[in-house]
Formats: sequence, C-alpha cells, structure tokens
Amino acid sequence: MSALLRHAAASLTLNFRNRMALIYGYLFPLMFLLAFWAVYRHDRTPLAQHMGAILTITALGSACFGLPTTLVSERERGVWRRYRLTPTPTWVFLVSILAVRYLLLLTAALIQLGLALALGMSFPAHPLGLLVAFTFTAIAFMGLGLVIAMVADNVPAVQALGQCIFLPMLMIGGVAVQLSSLPNWAQHVSALFPGRYAVQALQAAVSGRGLGAVQFELLALLLIGVAGLVAAMKMFRWEPGRLTSRNNQSWILLALTTWLAVGLLAEWQGRIITQPSAAQGEMVTQVGPAADYRTPMSRTPASWHDVTQADIANVAFERLPPDNGVIAPIAALSEEPDPAAVGQLDIVRSGLANWTPAKVTDPVQRSRNLLYVAAVPDLLQMGDIERFLPAIVLGRLRQSIPPADLPKVLYWVALHPQDGDDAALGELKTLGLPGVSGPTRRDARGRVMLYAFKLLARTSGGKTSE
Repeated sequence: MSALLRHAAASLTLNFRNRMALIYGYLFPLMFLLAFWAVYRHDRTPLAQHMGAILTITALGSACFGLPTTLVSERERGVWRRYRLTPTPTWVFLVSILAVRYLLLLTAALIQLGLALALGMSFPAHPLGLLVAFTFTAIAFMGLGLVIAMVADNVPAVQALGQCIFLPMLMIGGVAVQLSSLPNWAQHVSALFPGRYAVQALQAAVSGRGLGAVQFELLALLLIGVAGLVAAMKMFRWEPGRLTSRNNQSWILLALTTWLAVGLLAEWQGRIITQPSAAQGEMVTQVGPAADYRTPMSRTPASWHDVTQADIANVAFERLPPDNGVIAPIAALSEEPDPAAVGQLDIVRSGLANWTPAKVTDPVQRSRNLLYVAAVPDLLQMGDIERFLPAIVLGRLRQSIPPADLPKVLYWVALHPQDGDDAALGELKTLGLPGVSGPTRRDARGRVMLYAFKLLARTSGGKTSE
C-alpha cells in the first residue's frame, strides 16, 4: 500500500509538471464547455441538456491525448526505466496510474460542473448517479487511453492515433453532434463507439430519469473498459519501441472486437433508434412554401371564414416534417419532459393566460402570435422544451378560439405565413423565452407555418408523420 501511494503521489506530481497534460486535462474541456454554452445559451437551463456530451468529451480528450501523451513521454524520457529497477510490482504501477488519472478526470469534471452551475445550469437531478455514470465512463476511456499508450511508439504517434479516434467519435459517435442530426448510417455506426453510451448514461443522471433507464449503457462502458484494460496490461512494456509480437496485435483485436460486439448487441436488442436526418431531406435550414403542403389545383379561399373541410382535406399532411424529427418537433402524448424543463414549461403555460399578444381581437393574428411561442424555441433548438410547447400552444388556442373556427384559422395562417405582423416576437421575454431579430424573424414565420399545419392536423383529424 505504501508503494502504491508513493507512486501515485509521484505520478500526480509528474502530471502537474506536464504542460500538455494540463492543457488536455483542464483547459481543453473548459473550451468545449464554453463553446456549448455559446451555442445553447438560449436554453432556460443552459447546458443542462448537453452536460452528458461535455463530460464525455472531457474523458475522451483524456483518453486520446492526456493519458497516453503523459505515459509515452515518460517512457521516452526513461522515467519508466527507473521504476522498473524498484521492487514494486507492475500491477502497483498500473493501478497507481489509473487512480491518478481518475482523480484528474474527476477534478476536471467538478470544475466543469462548477462553471456550468455558475452559468445558470440547474443542479444535476441525480448527483450520486452522475458519479457512478462518470466512473463507468472513466473506466471505458482509461482503458482506451492505456491501449493507445501501449501501441504508440512516441508522442507524435499518440497525437495521430488520438485524432483518428477523437474526431470520428465527436462527429459520428453521438458525442458533439446530436444523433438526430446524423444520417441513418452514422447513427448505426455510432453504436460501435463508447462515446454514445457515455453521453446517454451521463445525461440520464444530469437531467433524466436516473441510471435505471441506462443499465445497458453502463454495461457497455464496463465491458469496453475492462477489455481495454486487459489488452493494455498484456501489451505493457517498460521500454520505448515498436510492438512486434503477433500476440500483442491479437490483444489490440480483443479491444476492438469488444466495441463491435457491444454495437451488434445494441442493434440486436433494438436499442439503436434511428432519428430523422439531414440526409433524408428532413432537416432543412429553409422551410419551403406553403404550396408544398397542398395537393395540386387546390383552390384559395377569399378569407379564413370561407375555408371548408374540402380545403383542409387537400392539405398533404404526410409531407410535413415528422413529429419526432429536428424541424417542428412535437412530443408524443406518452413523453414526459426532463425535470430541468418542467419549471420553464410551467412559466410559459401560466404566462400565456395574461400574455397581451394572445388577447388581440383578430383571431388570425392571435393564433399567429401564439404559434410564435412554439416556433422560436424550435428555431433556436431549445431541445429541453421545444417539443413540449406545441401542446401548450394548442391548449391556449382551443381556449381562445371556438372549435368550429380553429381549423379554419390555422389553415389560413399556414397558407399565409408572410401576412400579419411579428410584434409578438418582442414580447416572448415576458414568457421567459428568448426573442429573435434580423433574418431570424423571417425564419420564425416558416416555423409558424409548419406548426399551423401540424396543429391543424390535430384539430381536423388529419395525419402527420410520427
């Protein structure tokens, strides 16, 4: 035990003397946290829905760069040769390395959480579960980092190998880029990467229902981590140089095969739920004209009073973006908001009762104003609340417009997205929602059109894609 503590203390000292290790261990994660905050600062609880990704990037950066860079540089400088001359067993050396790395990861995560709380994030819903999920994540990525350290001959090789893993996992591994934004093939490939499971496990503890819902993800992280640790121990070498033994290469294959096995198991159990993607034409920046959602040769009523059931029947609801997609999402009836979003939704629901734009005389403008409440959060990708706001808006519409008139009004709004005024956009702050300006105001009208069509389907018996 004394040898273990002494070596751990020495490793900790060396880590804090290594400039690159400090950059990858502490500065690198903070840069990503601030980048996520800049993109999602409009969320009611900033960073709450993205903390799983941020903490995963912390562990991933350590695995791809921080840990192997430190170990390989020490081995190159002959530090390990001195350890070898001591009577300390090899397992003590490895355990102390892992303990120190876990401590460094934990302190980096705590710093990130502290900064996130200072920036407005709510306290994690399951703090103990978050510690457990982060520990499983650390195990998975420390195993990966040790494998890289054993395979790499020198520090430049670490950088090359790290980039080959780090960037794909960020882009198509479900870490930095949301799965719903990826094409179908990438969403299936992401099942092979531990980053996906880490994000899901951590996010469940931060703002979800706890670890009970992510038992498979925790098991996947544990299996990947143990396989990596075993492979690294079998390939361990005190001296710098190339791996030449075929036996060593077989241990690398073991680590990679575990990734493949976990991905195939996830596919076999139906855990890889494919989301709509840009490649399928469902995620677009600009919304098409209203005519795209009507059958050809449809007549144009003179006013909303003249809208008939035949006019509504000519709407091609099946062409609308799916409710579970990225554009104009609407939560399913069985879906519950995350705890972090409940407070904001309650503010909007209660605020609409006295919201001035919801009381204007013209029912068409009144409906348009209410639809902005759903349109703007969708446009700003406020993922924690956007898909739950349409139901709140529909409830208010049903209270303020007679049932016989509501489908007609929604049809008229959908067919005339550029009519009326958008002064209500300046009043959204009274509901706790961000306002928009400039070209974004025009984009908001496109979202109003889509939600008008979707709510029309719900008031007239039309069908939309789920």
